Amino acid sequence: MPNSVLPGDEIAVIEEYEAGNNACADEHVVRATVIGETETDQKQRLVNVKNYKTTSIPEKGDIIIGTVEAVMGSMIAVLINYINSKPVKSQVECICATRSLRKKNVALVKDLVKLKIIGHLNGAIHASIQEPELGVLFTKCRKCGMNVKPLRDIIKCVECGWTDDRKLSSDFLKSDFLKVRE
Repeated sequence: MPNSVLPGDEIAVIEEYEAGNNACADEHVVRATVIGETETDQKQRLVNVKNYKTTSIPEKGDIIIGTVEAVMGSMIAVLINYINSKPVKSQVECICATRSLRKKNVALVKDLVKLKIIGHLNGAIHASIQEPELGVLFTKCRKCGMNVKPLRDIIKCVECGWTDDRKLSSDFLKSDFLKVRE
């Protein structure tokens, strides 16, 4: 039966259960490390604490959707808007290396991109854009600001005809995410 606990609350005795997720062993008792509800696993003799709040910092393997905020020579900085399809308001950015891609412009400022988190290093969140489903989800013509359509691996403006090379996601212009944004 779940019950609410605060960090430091005693949730079990070491002789009965071992500390699981969001719990720690403190001498002869197991204590909660976060605010949440206790869950006991009778089979494995573990006690876990299910956190009420989910973190707004992505972990390795998470898929994020965000807005490109800066384009440097061999990387882009992306403001994270969604982690695994859940909106976040944390204003956290990640960086994505682009040097291994043979594209003139992988993505430009204000493009909506889908990335995969590959890890945390030196206080920065690192992402990848390598897989086919990753890349630009939505963009506008950089010359006139109108809508674009994909032509193989480039985009073409429907108004002025300008073409541009981007790393397009396999979900380009057909993602459910775009319906949420409109």
